[in-house]
Amino acid sequence: MFWGKKKEEDQQVVSEDVVDTAPPIDQKPFWQVIWPVLACGAGLFSDGYVNNVIGSVSTTLGLEYGDTYNNSNAASIVPAIAFAGTVVGQLFFGYLSDKWSRTNSLLISTIILIIFTALAAGSYYHNTAVGLFNILTAWRFFVGIGIGGEYPAGSVSCAESSGELKSGTRNTWFILFTNSMIDWGFVFGAFVPYVVAAAAHNSHFGTIWRTSLGIGVVFPLVLFVLRLKLKEPAEFSRNSMKHAKTPYLLIFRYYGFRLLIVSLIWFIYDFSAYSFSIYSSSILANIYGDSQVLTTIFGWNTVINLFYIPGTMLGAPISDRLGPRYTLILGQVLQAIVGFIMAGCYAKISHPSVVGAFAVVYGIFLSLGEVGPGNNIGLLAAKTCATGVRGQYYGIAAAFGKIGAFVGTYVFKHIKSSDNDPIKSAQYKFYVSSSLCIFASALALLLPHIDQDTITKEDANFRAYLESKGWDTRQLGLKKGESLESFPEESEDNTVPVSKAE
Repeated sequence: MFWGKKKEEDQQVVSEDVVDTAPPIDQKPFWQVIWPVLACGAGLFSDGYVNNVIGSVSTTLGLEYGDTYNNSNAASIVPAIAFAGTVVGQLFFGYLSDKWSRTNSLLISTIILIIFTALAAGSYYHNTAVGLFNILTAWRFFVGIGIGGEYPAGSVSCAESSGELKSGTRNTWFILFTNSMIDWGFVFGAFVPYVVAAAAHNSHFGTIWRTSLGIGVVFPLVLFVLRLKLKEPAEFSRNSMKHAKTPYLLIFRYYGFRLLIVSLIWFIYDFSAYSFSIYSSSILANIYGDSQVLTTIFGWNTVINLFYIPGTMLGAPISDRLGPRYTLILGQVLQAIVGFIMAGCYAKISHPSVVGAFAVVYGIFLSLGEVGPGNNIGLLAAKTCATGVRGQYYGIAAAFGKIGAFVGTYVFKHIKSSDNDPIKSAQYKFYVSSSLCIFASALALLLPHIDQDTITKEDANFRAYLESKGWDTRQLGLKKGESLESFPEESEDNTVPVSKAE
């Protein structure tokens, strides 16, 4: 309580009518404005693909190596280890994107993703199964580091670049090129193994999982070429702390509570979302037992993942209408209701004869998750913090999300009834997930409202707060080789020095 009270005192020094210090934006052609948003955010397609495809890869490894894989630690570690690498990448590139460069950090993370995805597809170790599992685990960890860089460098740059888009559409475009890209990655991560399995006639398991992983190289390779032409976002150039000593204590006092709430919501969402996506093929395999071939399981897995798409695509404009916070709450509450219903009816819809009904209800559950936190948690993380520390703020929040995903993929496998009844075990998973949805929606009430110009306003408010604490805001936006002596004292209206604003 004391911390919350102190935080309110810190933020009361900031006037709600702080002067917008950003220079007016020149009118540009739509493609010229939208291209940086696309190039920065679309890399998250790779996140969705490589994280979802591993569920099908794990299923295939289980068929290829039998109990050698299914009864080993690799059965849990291989699907989850990329999340550990992602946490490392998010924290490292979060710092790097603030203190060095948004675009260069993005290029490095893309290179890491390309190299180690290719190595994972070619995993081999002296023709031994256990050695192969270990080397695949190692490469997947480094794949995760590359994915991690996409969050603080790519999504943050995407949010900053979206400020040049038409007001009233900025949240929509941000979502379409970030979370929607992840969801399309989920779909392709399910569909590609289906196509490969069909081409391999449900045999040649090694070919199926290696090809499915290897195709994940294509998209980041194309994107890398596009990103070579990217420039630093204008907001970053104006308000970065790359050549200033970052006042972490002041930042913690101002943003600590807000970051905690965003991080908890992201943790809860990824705990369920990634766990369900990875284990959906396993859930279907349990419904069918050993009676169906891979193409049937992967085919229904693709259908289920397709339900992510209407959730994210139709939910994106709602975030502009209601605002990200209320849209998140709406999606979470509706998802919880469907989850509780599904848990109660699971015994009736978990039979091969009604697998279509299962896929529809399960798909609606996933779709509502995208309408809510799927679309909006990244948006809230990107727009509730000032530009100077946005990469680190976003990276920490996203890292909590991936920790949730890592924990979820491990814990979900152990959420089961005492008698190992597969029906009860699946019900428990939905009860847990739905309860967490209600908790996350309550947490969202503690976050601020986000409007179309929040990034600019947040920078201005944070600048005023720093000034109230005696921190010289002329340091914001300093370029290499410049010093404070290069600029006159701030004008009486507390705006940026004229020489820098120009």
